[in-house]
Amino acid sequence: MRRRLLFLLLSIVTTAVVLGLVFAGSPTTLATGVTIDGIDVGGLQAAQARALLQRRSDALANTPVVFLAGGTRYSIRPSELGVEPDWKAAVDAAQRQGDGFGPIRGFKRLDVQVFGADVTPPMTVLNGALNYQLGLIAKAVNRAPRNAAIVRHGLQIVVLPAQAGRVLDRVASARTIVKELGALDRSAANVELPFRVQQPRVRALAAAARQARLALSAPVRLELGKTRWLLSRAKLARLIKLPVGGRTTLTIAGPAADDWLARLGKRVEKPAQDAGFAVGGAHVRVVPAVPGIRLDGVGAATALLHAALKRRPELRVAQLPVREAPAKLSTEAARAMHISGIVSTYTTVFGGVPNRIHNVELVSHLVDRKLIAPGATFSFNKTTGERNASKGFLVAPVIVNGEVTTGLGGGVCQVSTTVFNAAFEAGVKITERTNHALYISHYPQGRDATVNYPDVDLQFVNDTGSWMLLRTFVSSSSLTVSLYGTPVHRRVTSTTTPLVSHGVPPVKKTIDPELKPGEKIVDDPGSPALSTSVTRDVYTAAGKLLYHDTWYSSYRALPKLVRIGPPLKKPKKKHAATTTTTTTSTSTTTTTQPG
Repeated sequence: MRRRLLFLLLSIVTTAVVLGLVFAGSPTTLATGVTIDGIDVGGLQAAQARALLQRRSDALANTPVVFLAGGTRYSIRPSELGVEPDWKAAVDAAQRQGDGFGPIRGFKRLDVQVFGADVTPPMTVLNGALNYQLGLIAKAVNRAPRNAAIVRHGLQIVVLPAQAGRVLDRVASARTIVKELGALDRSAANVELPFRVQQPRVRALAAAARQARLALSAPVRLELGKTRWLLSRAKLARLIKLPVGGRTTLTIAGPAADDWLARLGKRVEKPAQDAGFAVGGAHVRVVPAVPGIRLDGVGAATALLHAALKRRPELRVAQLPVREAPAKLSTEAARAMHISGIVSTYTTVFGGVPNRIHNVELVSHLVDRKLIAPGATFSFNKTTGERNASKGFLVAPVIVNGEVTTGLGGGVCQVSTTVFNAAFEAGVKITERTNHALYISHYPQGRDATVNYPDVDLQFVNDTGSWMLLRTFVSSSSLTVSLYGTPVHRRVTSTTTPLVSHGVPPVKKTIDPELKPGEKIVDDPGSPALSTSVTRDVYTAAGKLLYHDTWYSSYRALPKLVRIGPPLKKPKKKHAATTTTTTTSTSTTTTTQPG
């Protein structure tokens, strides 16, 4: 029995080997039944197959393939995109279909002969050219989806239906283009490029359209307390923003709505009143702050839209919401400043032309009620800002470069001098002060202070440890500046050196033809250059010396102004005429002098 089985097995193996050898064929030729890109290359040697395929491919290099995209035809040649099949790699792959040792090769070739084997060649392509071509096609045929939309024609609402979009599938299209341009079979007349469908985000707006029609069906009333406003349908149409950009609801928005809400806010607004300080003599009391109201813009828009979506006319009413606007300086904050009494006060008198008096009053108001924090520096220039015509300053007498002239803001130094003396008497630290160029007798000697925006300033530091309040009080002929705070009871003493003259005033003469010859009139006796100094000692309530300061002041001379008559005219002498003759080789010149 064993011998029979062994003999049978040996017979099967022998038959298989013989069968494999029968179909093995030549290892130098391709297996029968192998095709490359649909071309039968069975029985050909590798070189023959490559040559055959290359000839067929070269013949089609400039033959276009027509691609369809969005109903448009695009004719493209393989050479335009550098599409080239790799026939060597394809033939090598075909060889492997029927390759192997003896009987094994035979069985592989038998399988190929029975079932067939087609090899697709790998392709090379110029990626830049391919992407450029795809971009051109996509730009021409891509169509963005269109959301359903609502548009308004006057007071009529119209719904625009949604529309699907399409976009070229560039990855799939690239594969299709390369495959078709590299193929040897050109039987297809047109090749469709694949697209992807893009659905719109908003496909239906029927509900929003009904809301829009309802919102514009009748006017809306606005109410705030006892005040009433009526918004017409046309006005509502400008304020209501219809759904766009994927939205499906109505809103009160857009430039027209923003402008309307801003103007409504101004009509509704009541500014808050800061806490203040009322002074009476040496006493100070806090005036409580009064909160204001302002329109809640977001709430007003919501209330308006809510009212516009009511069907019954009596319900189409929007109550305008308001919010409390707190004061910048609350009552509690004002009380915490502990401004309870007077620290110092000083008064100067003034006069002059109406313009000067106007400027004194104007700049006094600019520094009035100035609050100075503990440790802060008061700056006259920063407090008033630039003194110019836009603020109402007028032309009045002023000192410029040591001479009295007229200029914008004349009279400002009356206020700066008074503020300086109030700070002087308060015993606070004075960090910047400049005397006038000329001596002014109606100011306290050596205690004047000039300012000039922005370089010449008056500054002092609130070193009392508590807040200070600067107040100004202007009458028809005097200005009082008072500093209020928590009195620290400093003691201030001062000494002033005599006013010292330096030389005699210069003389400025002018000829007055109205005067007689030799006549002289002195209009102003002038003043020599002057100097003085003021020393201030400041003591604490306990008697400790806090400051010992000296301010030196030097004033320019004021010229003596003299008008004199014209000089006597001397009679003119008559001279006999003389003639001078000069002779040269070329010409003669004669000059005559009158007598």
